[in-house]
Amino acid sequence: AVVSTQSTGVTLNMTPGESVYGEKRIAVEADGDKKEYRVWNPFRSKIAAAILGGVENIWIKPGSKVLYLGAASGTTVSHVADIVGPNGIVYAVEFSHRSGRDLINVAKKRTNIIPIIEDARLPQKYRMLVGMVDVVFADVAQPDQARILCLNAHQFLKNTGHFVISIKANCIDSTAAPELVFSREVSKMRQENLKPLEQITLEPYE
Repeated sequence: AVVSTQSTGVTLNMTPGESVYGEKRIAVEADGDKKEYRVWNPFRSKIAAAILGGVENIWIKPGSKVLYLGAASGTTVSHVADIVGPNGIVYAVEFSHRSGRDLINVAKKRTNIIPIIEDARLPQKYRMLVGMVDVVFADVAQPDQARILCLNAHQFLKNTGHFVISIKANCIDSTAAPELVFSREVSKMRQENLKPLEQITLEPYE
C-alpha cells in the first residue's frame, strides 16, 4: 500500500520493526490489527517525488513484477518491494559494486528483491535471471538512458506492461534546455515503439 500525505508518502513495511536507511516508521492499530508503515521521502526517491508531484499512475501494485534499472543502494527498491508485496518481485539491477553490496543486504531481509550486479546496457547478461515483467523503471543517470530503457523493455516487458523513466536532462546534454532534452528522449522512445503516456516534472524534489 502507498499512502500519501501532502508532504510525504508511506509504504506498508514488509519487515515490521526494521528501517532500511534510517527512515521513520509509523505504527497503526485498527480493530486489533497492527500495521507498520515506512515514511517515503520524495527528496530521496524519484518514484515518491512522482507520486507526490501528481503522476497519474506508476503502474506498480501488489503482485507486480518490476525490473528496476539503477537500483543504487536499494532505498527506493525497498519501498517498491513493500508495494508489490510477497506475491510480487523486484529485479534490481545496479552496476556499482559498492552500492550493490548495500542492495544485497536489503535483499536479505526482503526476499522479493532479486539483486543483479550488472550493467543495464547489457540485458543479455541477466536474461537467465529475469522473467517477463509488468513494469520497467529506469533511473540510470547516463547519456544513453532512453536506449538502456528500450533495450530492457524489448527484452523483458510484457506486451501489456508499462515503463517509467526518470530523465536527468543535464546527464544527457548539459548545454541544451531541459525541455528540448526531454522531447528528444521521448522521440527516441517512440522510435522504439515505446509510447509515453504522461510526463511530469520532479521539482521541487529534484
